[in-house]
Amino acid sequence: MNTTDNESYRKIHFAVMAIESGAKKLNISGQEMERRLQEQDLIRQRLIGQYELLHTQSLDYVADDIAETLINWERNND
Repeated sequence: MNTTDNESYRKIHFAVMAIESGAKKLNISGQEMERRLQEQDLIRQRLIGQYELLHTQSLDYVADDIAETLINWERNND
């Protein structure tokens, strides 16, 4: 696996873990969480775009952050 593939894998793995953990915080399925995050473009903008900052935090922190961000973005974009 080359460096680019390895970094892409780490980012995708991080995003999946964050989506599942955020879904548990909101008491919804991972599929529902992923759909809602996609609607707000938060997977690209927040989880992948802020990977360097977020991956150094605890999974609990990231789950709280993405759940809160999703709720706020949905509220502001309705």
